[in-house]
Amino acid sequence: MKPTRVSRKRDDQMTDADRLRWAVYWLLLAICLGGAIGRIYAVTANHNRHPFLSANDRSRWATVRSLVDHQTFAIDEVIQDRYWDSIDKVYHLGPDGRYHYYSSKPPLMACVLAGEYWLIKNTVGIEISEHPYYVGRIILIVTNGLLLLGLLWPTILIVERYARSDFARIGIVATVAFGTFLTTYAVTINNHLVAATSVAIALYCGLRVWCDGRSEARYLLGAGFFAASVAVNDLPAFSFLAFLGLAMLIRRPIPTLLCGLPAAVIVLVLSIGSNYIAHQSWRPPYAHRADGPVLGTVEEKMHGAFDKNEVPAEVNDILAEHNVQLSDQAEVITRETGSRWVLLDRGIDRRYALQRTEDAIELRDWDNWYDYDTSYWKPGVKQGVDKGEASIPLYAFHVLIGHHGVLSLTPVWLLSILGLGLWLGEKGAFRQVAIFIVLLTAVCLLFYIFRPLKDRNYGGMTSGFRWAFWLIPMWLTAMIPVLDRWKNFVWGQRIFALLLLLSAASASYSALNPWVHPWIYTYLGYLGWLE
Repeated sequence: MKPTRVSRKRDDQMTDADRLRWAVYWLLLAICLGGAIGRIYAVTANHNRHPFLSANDRSRWATVRSLVDHQTFAIDEVIQDRYWDSIDKVYHLGPDGRYHYYSSKPPLMACVLAGEYWLIKNTVGIEISEHPYYVGRIILIVTNGLLLLGLLWPTILIVERYARSDFARIGIVATVAFGTFLTTYAVTINNHLVAATSVAIALYCGLRVWCDGRSEARYLLGAGFFAASVAVNDLPAFSFLAFLGLAMLIRRPIPTLLCGLPAAVIVLVLSIGSNYIAHQSWRPPYAHRADGPVLGTVEEKMHGAFDKNEVPAEVNDILAEHNVQLSDQAEVITRETGSRWVLLDRGIDRRYALQRTEDAIELRDWDNWYDYDTSYWKPGVKQGVDKGEASIPLYAFHVLIGHHGVLSLTPVWLLSILGLGLWLGEKGAFRQVAIFIVLLTAVCLLFYIFRPLKDRNYGGMTSGFRWAFWLIPMWLTAMIPVLDRWKNFVWGQRIFALLLLLSAASASYSALNPWVHPWIYTYLGYLGWLE
């Protein structure tokens, strides 16, 4: 059964109600974009030296500055200024054979932003090191302004086509404009706004193909390109690319192979290629958090020498087999007495791991890019939520309805759950759309809930559970059947208004800096209810 939808009207076919609704859209767009631009003008770091708010966005900005001003992905020179330093960095061998610091963030976004900065530097003639507010705010307004527009416009197109009441259409557009954390994050460079905007565009294209049977190239190109963009900006969103790609193949196999697949491949190649150029590795920095290959073994009894910080001849012999000659500056540093050591040679700028096993001590290549002298990510250094939540059930509770809860902070998503239930009870395309959204939501939440302890940190210092933000365009779409049914139900409209009010309050709490704890977490801390 085809879904109920509304055909797009020409201007001369519009009723007064249509014109009023579109006028409301334009007003919501103007207020949303104007509010974001105003907040970008106001944001500043607490030391008032630049408008970059956290380790997360400083990590990307450091790469942008380094690419344009120093022509390298290495950020060593930039972070010598401590106000530009970040804990979101890794340390590994560069193409010159020496160790350097790099941003731990995927480099593709930094490359795009560096293009904007290069244009500003070579036309206006100002540098970000001397004028961080001018350059930073210009890039923020252009980038995040376009992303917000790219988020709101397909949302309008979706509700115009698939909602049946003005209440649902205006209500959903008002929600995306003011009731989610996506607008909160519009004052800082981040991957979540990029991912959510990409989902909104890909979702609209996908709905046109799946629900309306369209096969024009623009819909397949849009679905493929932006679904891949979601995937390279939020790792679990590879599930979105996979599920949407499968749906497009089922519905329109030939156009998908001719248009959608090449568009997706372009994005994936750009992402993987930029990562390789930046790090000389096909794997992202996140995947370099353990020892490298075993180069050789020494007898277990050697642990005494290692504990005395000696470098036995046997270790030199193993490395010589790999064409490595240690200098007289080589030293052994004890990490865990009797079981783990670091072999560090500052003379040749190399490091190796020495790990005791059941019957030997392995000499391993160094591949833990997060393990360096000043690293925040080493055991015993992390603070607060970054230590990780030991209890998986408690973590799940706080992710869903607790201090970082998707539903407790933005209760408007309760209507999305209800809407998904209504669609699942129907026959036709929207039941399949509901299954699509439920599966993706489950994959994302379960992926993060069952991460190892070191990753169960709610996304660190963040005003919401940011790793689920890319799902927001789908949750907005899922509200359609509920709000359509409440178009003449006064109490339903009041309930929606109350839920939107509470959601907007949470989103506005951190309007000038999204890199803070949610208000619920802060209040629980004030009450002394947090460890």
